Amino acid sequence: MHHRVTEADTAQALGSGEVPVLATPRLIAWLEAATVRAAAPYTGPGETTVGTAVRVRHLRATGVGGRVEVTARPPAGWSGRRLTFAVRAVDAAGRLVAEGEIERAVVDRRRFLEGDL
Repeated sequence: MHHRVTEADTAQALGSGEVPVLATPRLIAWLEAATVRAAAPYTGPGETTVGTAVRVRHLRATGVGGRVEVTARPPAGWSGRRLTFAVRAVDAAGRLVAEGEIERAVVDRRRFLEGDL
């Protein structure tokens, strides 16, 4: 998934800092969206996934107008209801912006929404 950093994506706009660069909370949201897409093959009818853990290191600043590609690599040898994705973000020059892991749990959508966790 590719994203272009806008003023609305900056630390200043999101209140997570004072500089006009890609905010860590926005970057994590983009990485989580990549895991949602990557998790789709692991869910059955009536199931979805929910985020349960985020371990991400934001390593490089990206200014307004910069382009970031985010990826989520599916887990190898998956079993059970927990999925751990290796996530990465790279800028247009191929430099590493962020890396880490995001965990998602497979849940029954109806039961989850009814609060039967």
